[in-house]
Amino acid sequence: MAKHKVVTTDAEIDRAIAFAAKLSDEPRVIAADYKPGPGLNLLILKLSNGQRRAIPIENIQGLQHASRTQIAQVRITGRGTGLQWPALDLDHYVPNLLRDIYGTRQWMAEIGRRGGVATSPAKRKSARVNGRKGGRPRKLAIAS
Repeated sequence: MAKHKVVTTDAEIDRAIAFAAKLSDEPRVIAADYKPGPGLNLLILKLSNGQRRAIPIENIQGLQHASRTQIAQVRITGRGTGLQWPALDLDHYVPNLLRDIYGTRQWMAEIGRRGGVATSPAKRKSARVNGRKGGRPRKLAIAS
């Protein structure tokens, strides 16, 4: 009989159990609906606390190039703590989605960068007002 190498320690198991106990108070997904349409491409999550959360598909890592059929085949896993798209081999952790974490750090940085270069009348107005105040403060060179 082959020996099995123990990968998880008792302390790690205890931490995982404690973490899972904290999650019992968090809302879980009880339904997930995909609502495509012109100018509207949303994943709508119905939560166990009665709230609904709409997330734009383009924000969720792994879904931006998926077909509508693939996106619509979302499954709820882990008693409402996970969402899975089997055709895309993609999983997302619901507590992260509810905290507006839609992917890896690099993915989230890219979302922030895209938002930073976005233009709108409000952003232009804000930039003009800031410019009248002297603009962005200059960075001071640090002597080494």
